[in-house]
Amino acid sequence: MTGESAVHRTELDQPILAAVDGSASSYQAAAWAAVEAALHRRPLHILTSVAIPTGFGPGALLTEDDTESLRRSGERIVTEATSVARTAAPGADLAITTEVTFELIPATLIERSAHARMLVVGSRGVGAFQRGLLGSVSTAVTHHAHCPVAVIHGMSAIDAVSAMRPVLVGVEGSANSVPAVEIAFEEASRRKVDLIALHAWSDTSGIDLPVAGRDAAHDIAEALLSESLAGFGERYPDVAVHRITVADRPVRALLDQSGTAQLVVVGSHGRGGFSSMLLGSTSNSLLHSVEVPMIVVRLH
Repeated sequence: MTGESAVHRTELDQPILAAVDGSASSYQAAAWAAVEAALHRRPLHILTSVAIPTGFGPGALLTEDDTESLRRSGERIVTEATSVARTAAPGADLAITTEVTFELIPATLIERSAHARMLVVGSRGVGAFQRGLLGSVSTAVTHHAHCPVAVIHGMSAIDAVSAMRPVLVGVEGSANSVPAVEIAFEEASRRKVDLIALHAWSDTSGIDLPVAGRDAAHDIAEALLSESLAGFGERYPDVAVHRITVADRPVRALLDQSGTAQLVVVGSHGRGGFSSMLLGSTSNSLLHSVEVPMIVVRLH
């Protein structure tokens, strides 16, 4: 289907958009995206780019045969990804469309994200042109996409054992984390699993607080977490919530807890520990360190 027809959709038909490049990581992304689309009853659109980056040798002098060869390579990739998606969501009434574009992938995905329910990418690519494709793209789109971005790593966590594990959400306490909390509750509800809500706080002054001070800080953190979750229990009564407050750096706390989760959900900016975590170099560390799928939700 053409790019123009792919983006003109009503809100109810907004697809799950999966970017693939022929790498194992991207096929894991296609598998996870298929399950996500089936859970949300959304169509799945699989896209690959065969564009040659500017400055890569004589890339601007492609012949018609070169162009056709690239197109066939792209068609093979989306066909394989479609097969992976069908296998990951057997029996689902899942509408899948595919697209091969000659446009550079970062700008294309950011543009298409304005018309998607969620954008799904792998954490690393492969090949001469794709080597940096998904690795760098996952960082770019999590900062600039217009919809939530799911980054899939070495495992898609859609096997029977992983599917029983809870969803983990990082709660930093400001209004900016509300969209992430809401998506986390919805994901837990649709997956029929528990939700772990984690708020990490740490004293960065270098001063060792006395016991009374640490207790007071812990009480404040507990109150902040409760306030951040207020109202969601009534909206999602089927979701059992486990609240965790910990005096630790947010990244380390989430990494530690992610080992027992099937999915991690975080907001992309806010204040306090999660602000620095998600806007600086630590953001990339988390994106490429968490082994399970991770959804990054930006506040627009």
